[in-house]
Order: sequence, then structure tokens, then C-alpha cells
Amino acid sequence: MATITANINDEVEETFRKRVEQVYGTKKGTLGKALSEAMLEWAKKKEYFEACMKLLDNGINMGKLKYKTRAELHDRH
Repeated sequence: MATITANINDEVEETFRKRVEQVYGTKKGTLGKALSEAMLEWAKKKEYFEACMKLLDNGINMGKLKYKTRAELHDRH
């Protein structure tokens, strides 16, 4: 278990604490549980975003084109 000391905006803290109380109640440890969940979700979101950006930078091999023109693709015979 780790201890983190951080300074945050009073409004952010108040909003977060209210939401934690709504979701988890007022039991001991709920704030830490919610903070852990929020930090993990933030990290996953950033990791996913970076992976998407890497795909955009590197491009994606979509295989060989089967149609030469857009009209062929949308033709309905």
C-alpha cells in the first residue's frame, strides 16, 4: 500500500468526495478505493490513446484493394 500526498483544487476535491459518497457510501477506505479506481482508469485511457496514436502514425495494412473506383464499390446491380 502506498501513500501519495497531492494538492488539488478545493472544488475538485468537494465534487469527488460527494461522488464517492454517492457511489460507495461513507465507510472507511472508500476515498482510497475511488482514487485507486480513478487513477487506474486514467492510466488505461492514456495507454489506449497512445496505442491509437501509434497506429495512426504507423498506418494500418488494410490488404489489397478489390475495387478500383468508388462507383464499383457502391454499384448495385
